[in-house]
Amino acid sequence: MSVKEGFDTTDQLIDLSCLYEITRELASSLVLRNCLAQAMSLLSEMKGMKNGTVTIVNPITGKLEIEVAHGLTAENKKRGKYDIGEGVTGRVVATGEPIIIPQIGEEPLFLNRTRSRGDQVASDRSFLCVPIKDSSRIIGALSVDCQYEEGIDDQARKDLQFLTVLSSIIAQTVRRIQIVTQEKESLQIENLKLRRELSNKNRIDDIVGNSSRMQEVFDMVHRVVDSNATVLLRGESGTGKTLVAKALHYNGVRHDKPFVAVNCSALPETLLESELFGHEKGAFTGATERKIGRFESAEGGTLFLDEIGEIPHSVQIKLLGVVQERVFQRLGSPQSISCDVRLVAATNRDLEHAVSEGNFREDLYYRLNVFPIYLPPLRERRTDILLLADFFLENYASENKKPIRRISTSAIDLLVQYHWPGNVRELQNCIERAVLICDGDSILATHLPPTLQTAPAGSDANPLSLAVAVENFEREIIIDALKKNNGNQTKTAQYLDTSLRIINYKIHRYGIDPKQFKL
Repeated sequence: MSVKEGFDTTDQLIDLSCLYEITRELASSLVLRNCLAQAMSLLSEMKGMKNGTVTIVNPITGKLEIEVAHGLTAENKKRGKYDIGEGVTGRVVATGEPIIIPQIGEEPLFLNRTRSRGDQVASDRSFLCVPIKDSSRIIGALSVDCQYEEGIDDQARKDLQFLTVLSSIIAQTVRRIQIVTQEKESLQIENLKLRRELSNKNRIDDIVGNSSRMQEVFDMVHRVVDSNATVLLRGESGTGKTLVAKALHYNGVRHDKPFVAVNCSALPETLLESELFGHEKGAFTGATERKIGRFESAEGGTLFLDEIGEIPHSVQIKLLGVVQERVFQRLGSPQSISCDVRLVAATNRDLEHAVSEGNFREDLYYRLNVFPIYLPPLRERRTDILLLADFFLENYASENKKPIRRISTSAIDLLVQYHWPGNVRELQNCIERAVLICDGDSILATHLPPTLQTAPAGSDANPLSLAVAVENFEREIIIDALKKNNGNQTKTAQYLDTSLRIINYKIHRYGIDPKQFKL
């Protein structure tokens, strides 16, 4: 075997080995930029081909843009944009024919726009560029720098053939990843639609919330709504326990029967017992006539005991008997009265701690804690803050006959970052105040209470993340654009210089209803 034949065999083995490694990289990733970057790195290591660059046609702008480039900085890549037909790369994409530039420095078509080779282009380098074809469509170009001792020879042409084979593999990879990405986006959109439909299905009137935490609450409510099980609502003050109690009643089988609520912390011990169980005439001083208690008033319906953790021991004992046997006696009467009542209790206290301290009966605790539902504080469901704010804004603007249509970005930032110790009730009061103060069509940061504007930076244990801030800003931009275009999504996409598909995806993601912006 001659020396030349030995070199040919070695080159072929290197080519095959390089193609194998690159193909393996391209097949193992769903992130186009990552696998192409690794492929260009392998070209440099195994074939000595420098500045390996993959340029792809941007389907939106129609320009050639660098997808990956081995050894280029981010600034270099930004410069690498060409019109089709412009420069060497542009001509390859326009004609679909590969090009070899023997000496880069002497080629007028070579623009060196990326400045990756310095201001003075090396004259001893050759530039090889081949089109990337997806069937009959040219989607980009693959280019490298090579150095040949004797100028353009058979080795250069073999390298060009090698790159042509590689470009077809890259084209298949691009196509595969595009298909997978499109399917993934379609699945995400479909998932968002299904989640939205599920959200609407589980949605409870008068309770606003699309966050995952509130979806859990809605799911728990729907699971227990038609049963007779005692429900214990847990959560801080202002989280909406009364609304959930009403939802349990009015969405259940007892909806046509009475809903009776008692605030156990608002009444002293003597009055609370009478209020719950009633009394006979003469049962105590001042009892001038028979009184029907709340248990009797709620017959067939629901009795809501708010602030159950505040009731005194004497009442706890009698309440335990009612919860266990559904039988009670009016004060001053030996007669037992049966009742058919769905019991819902609520508290913002730590009942487990109260039991351990002896302030709350353990047996009553277990009787009440049959089906607990935890209502998260507003700081744990930040994605609902804007929904709630918009809901309250619409109600109070209508009530006060004010033409307020939106909340400004600066005000949104304050609302989302605030820690809301008073939860939804505090937010409701905040928006009502802002509506009364506002004289324009937008709620500004200056319309919000001083507590929101001067809250210490460290007061929030869970500050607004960059991702949430960006999503809030993006949602605001889309809503503004929809308003300006009367809810027309196609015009909104054009107005924001993006595609209709992206706008549709964002609208579904942020739960925006374009119909509300149609005039």
